[in-house]
Amino acid sequence: MNSSRPRPILGIVGAGQLARMMVQAAVPLNIDVRVLAKTSADSAALIAPHVEIGDPADENAIVSFGEKCDFVTLDHELVNLVGLEKLLANKVKVQPTPKTLQFAKNKLYQRTSFQAAGFPVPSFSKIDTLADFVEFGDRHGWPLAAKAITGGYDGRGVWIIGDTEAAEKLLAETKEAGINLYVEEHVEIEKELAVLVVRRPSGELQTYPIIETRQEDGICHEAIAPARISQAIEENARKIGVDVAEFTEAGGIIAIELFLKADGIILINEVATRPHNSGHLTIDGTITSQFENHLRGVMDWPLGSTTMTSKFALMINILGSSEADPSDRLPLNHSSDTAIHLYGKVARAGRKLGHITAVGDSPETIYQSAQKLINHLV
Repeated sequence: MNSSRPRPILGIVGAGQLARMMVQAAVPLNIDVRVLAKTSADSAALIAPHVEIGDPADENAIVSFGEKCDFVTLDHELVNLVGLEKLLANKVKVQPTPKTLQFAKNKLYQRTSFQAAGFPVPSFSKIDTLADFVEFGDRHGWPLAAKAITGGYDGRGVWIIGDTEAAEKLLAETKEAGINLYVEEHVEIEKELAVLVVRRPSGELQTYPIIETRQEDGICHEAIAPARISQAIEENARKIGVDVAEFTEAGGIIAIELFLKADGIILINEVATRPHNSGHLTIDGTITSQFENHLRGVMDWPLGSTTMTSKFALMINILGSSEADPSDRLPLNHSSDTAIHLYGKVARAGRKLGHITAVGDSPETIYQSAQKLINHLV
């Protein structure tokens, strides 16, 4: 018997791999999901049942797309805020809201707001002149981490500056490109952690196990959960994550990236107000993936369990090279404790083409299983 209850329509602005995995998560929930893609070759556009072509940075494209939906969420932060505001005014439910999204879009706003709220952040300052660089460097020591206030991701928009000469060169290049900068102390890191929190607008909130990540050149290469940290550090990281989720009024997933220093001090690196690369291991490693819980949170539905399905879960990104396309290596046999997730993207050096996961009883066994699979694919 067919139900007369209409299926909720969820629109996703942006059509990268995060949207692709949201589309996959929407199927068992019987959500009518649609994507706004820049091109028909975008990762999510290849599998979504309803695709509209338009630029997420275009106010009119967002409004035209979103007005056909009951709910709207995002694949990335590089979207037009005015368009989202207009959707809210037209009673479309948007999560994250523009207010929440601003913490991810504008890193200086995030730093300033978090510092005022008492959250642990590195020392920082806006940069307008070379004198600003020199003053900050003299006060906090060199090298410094210079960052684009808006637009940076996956290592783009971050520069480690060792001296005044490098600062002067960067300032000239960024001014010519119209990039505004802020600078912060260069933190000596023991580990990088991520706290994934899922929150409903009505207030229900859950956290995933703390995730330990390994970054190279600003790109996440692998993530393992639970992080190999003390209970005290775990509790502190979780509290920071929960407090940030509440402070930003997150809707759906918010990922809080953390720096863990050798002395046990935790500092916030940045936040993402949508599913996060570190959380891909939740697809196979937890009862409810970050993608399903993001949809549940966005639509204000009861949240799913974040309990792990095994003692440990690992994710390794498949990054493109000039020689290999992992799709050319399929099909292949692999062990029952591993899984392959490809994004349908054209291979390019350094591009995230997919990821693999491995689950098991120890870090050693899952790394071994994952490495065997990686060796087949790249």
